Amino acid sequence: MDELHQHTEEEQQLIEREYQALINDYLSSNHRQKVEKIEKAFRFACKAHQGVRRRSGEPYILHPIAVARIVAGEIGLGSTSICSSLLHDVVEDTEYTVEDIKNLFGEKIASIVDGLTKISGGVFGEKASAQAENFRKLLLTMSEDIRVVLIKMADRLHNMRTLASMPPAKQYKIAGETQYIYAPLANRLGFYAIKTELEDLSFKYEHPDKYAELSSYLEQSKNERDTLFSMFAEPIKHKLEGLGLEFEILARVKSIYSIWRKMQAKNIPFEEVYDILALRIIFESKDCDEKKDCWAIYSAITDIYKPHPERIRDWVNTPKANGYEALHVTVMGPLGQWIEVQIRSRRMDDIAEKGFAAHWKYKTGEKDDSELEKWLQTIKELLENPEPNAIDFLDTFKLNLFASEIFVFTLNGDIRTLPQGATALDFAFSLHTDMGMQCIGAKVNHNLVPLSYVLKSGDQVEILTSKKQKPTPEWINYVTTAKAKSKIRSLFKKEYKSFMKKGERDLELYLEQKGLALTPDNIFKILDYYHETKKEELYYKIGKQIINLEELSSTVFKGKQNKLMKYWKLTFGKADSAIPFFSSKKADAKKTLTLTEDNSGVTYRIADCCSPIPGDDVLGFMEEDGMLVVHKRQCPVAMKLKSNYGERIISAVWETHKILSFPATIEIKGTDRMGILSEIVKVITEEHAVNVTKINVETNDGIFEGQITVYVHDVEDVNNLCMTLVKIHGVSSVNRVETNR
Repeated sequence: MDELHQHTEEEQQLIEREYQALINDYLSSNHRQKVEKIEKAFRFACKAHQGVRRRSGEPYILHPIAVARIVAGEIGLGSTSICSSLLHDVVEDTEYTVEDIKNLFGEKIASIVDGLTKISGGVFGEKASAQAENFRKLLLTMSEDIRVVLIKMADRLHNMRTLASMPPAKQYKIAGETQYIYAPLANRLGFYAIKTELEDLSFKYEHPDKYAELSSYLEQSKNERDTLFSMFAEPIKHKLEGLGLEFEILARVKSIYSIWRKMQAKNIPFEEVYDILALRIIFESKDCDEKKDCWAIYSAITDIYKPHPERIRDWVNTPKANGYEALHVTVMGPLGQWIEVQIRSRRMDDIAEKGFAAHWKYKTGEKDDSELEKWLQTIKELLENPEPNAIDFLDTFKLNLFASEIFVFTLNGDIRTLPQGATALDFAFSLHTDMGMQCIGAKVNHNLVPLSYVLKSGDQVEILTSKKQKPTPEWINYVTTAKAKSKIRSLFKKEYKSFMKKGERDLELYLEQKGLALTPDNIFKILDYYHETKKEELYYKIGKQIINLEELSSTVFKGKQNKLMKYWKLTFGKADSAIPFFSSKKADAKKTLTLTEDNSGVTYRIADCCSPIPGDDVLGFMEEDGMLVVHKRQCPVAMKLKSNYGERIISAVWETHKILSFPATIEIKGTDRMGILSEIVKVITEEHAVNVTKINVETNDGIFEGQITVYVHDVEDVNNLCMTLVKIHGVSSVNRVETNR
């Protein structure tokens, strides 16, 4: 073991233990046994990385072993992928070349290692355009060999599991990248378990206090959940045993990130998240009629518990685009609460947990005409005509990645999967480019509709065409899918470009007149206001005068010059060290910014998109002009910035704020009675001495619901106010409303 001579004896034992665990994972799989090949790759990687350590101080070789263990045990791939995982950093970090790998391990492993080397250093590099260019490389390799992406996903998962050794700003950048790209990609490829862990780990580093709080709540309510599970599952178990089925019943607890997201979306406390517990039934299908068994189990369950009529999800007859198959039903439990039951065969469960991609091509050796194949084909088409700006290409790709799906029928009864919001014209392009170009309209459920008609799940669509039809530039506004947009845009590229350039000039001049710059933050605000996802679309519409710039003065940049209350100076450390925090546009990731209120000025400012207040988890983003903008960590704009401009992210913490005030909105619900509103206002203004700037209350059949905007110093003020208000007779709930536009 001379290749390990630079490690301590204890470290050598740890390396050997981890390697043996990898071999055990591999031997327990159903792959052809090629241990010698893996042993050779391991010894070669040990030699290549000898003496090198990770930031945490541990021997570097432990990282490739950990990635290989995820690839073998959690994704279920074979020896080729395991060897590639062990060697994935050799070419990038050592003197060895791809040619060396090819000579020692063959063409296939060398090709995968080469693909991984091309997209190294995270999907993103230092410059914004290079970041997305790397992502484009990832997609190109994905269409050639999906294993490159699966190993990259395993690499990211292990990096997230060991993120604690990184400085906070790096943690935000990597966590933001993970939320923005890797978690949706894992979801789209069907890796539910990996997607969930990536989301939870990102949340843990972006909101450590909230993560710890929710973990504590889950732990405290565990016994209560276990009791409910036993009570709920027992009669189902007896019923299914009577049917002679071989099965197991598992409790599925909602992930911490999903719980938090629901609390944010519905503005409710932890206690009101009622679907934390779900039941999963996994059965062994003997007669190969999985559908019949699924519905037999459904029938048995609904004989015991009453089903919710609108909460049945049939992904057995119509699988999701990522390959997910299951039958979900929500029933009324024994204690009067709704509980979801997920019914899957062993095969369905395997695909749901490990991903359809792992079962694709390499297990059967045959071409599988799956939804995944269709999706990869869409990506190939996108890559043929990439956007000129790589960041916009990334956003175009994400349109496909994030989109919720609808199922639409052709005239012959074939099912097509489209993103939500797709139009009749999108559908025409999805069938064939020529059909899109010659489309004059459509019949939806036998009724004539225009090209711009937005389709719904279950619609049956017949496309009407004419050889005399010619597309017009306005068609770009009728479509939402990336394929249709790119086809139409390429047709009108010259005209589109000239209007786009004119729009960019017009916007720049307009902002200059207002004393503003064409910064990413300002562009994001305008994009958000017009519900656009791409800068090009925005510039084009401005150039074509579809968008009136004067409207921005009274909306996006309303009172911009007078908002001194929202500006204050941020200093790093004490007042006597008030030197510029940045010497260049690249931020110092190791420093943490302290947000103080001693100094007024406009060197730093609060982001209008999410309006954080002292006590919120925040980060700083340095704009082109050196201005630092403070965002909430969960802000969608901040998430995009973390992914695309990670090197400009700064970690930030609040100092005690008791002078400046900030707007916060609280939502109040309860039973209406005479004088309740005046009592609420009295508590706010007299007991808490807080200024009210806006009140909006509605009553309906004896129930009232309202939002009140107040000026407070920090999150503690908001929490204290909420605790007092909820004690008022008739008030049932009081929560702060998160403003993440």
